[in-house]
Amino acid sequence: MNEPQCSRKVVINNPQGLHARPADLFTRTANRYEARIIVVKDNNRVDGKSILDLLTLAAEAGTELTIEAAGRDADEALEALAGLIVANFEDESTRPAPPH
Repeated sequence: MNEPQCSRKVVINNPQGLHARPADLFTRTANRYEARIIVVKDNNRVDGKSILDLLTLAAEAGTELTIEAAGRDADEALEALAGLIVANFEDESTRPAPPH
């Protein structure tokens, strides 16, 4: 059975690294998709849908990670997760309201 697979390298730019709040946001986003998500740092491969696994990577600012996705919606999952990192883990609920 061939299922779509894709991967992308990303760099953590958050000054505090991949700490609990960004890791929570990452896993909540990853769990929206059926695709299996693996995050790789050096030779460590962890489940991208587990906050505890992500925290074991101890990914500081400047760390390069590879996100791998496999499954029917792998492309969409990878795009959403990479976009989250590029946006420095901001989501609309954490952005300040625009001035009136």
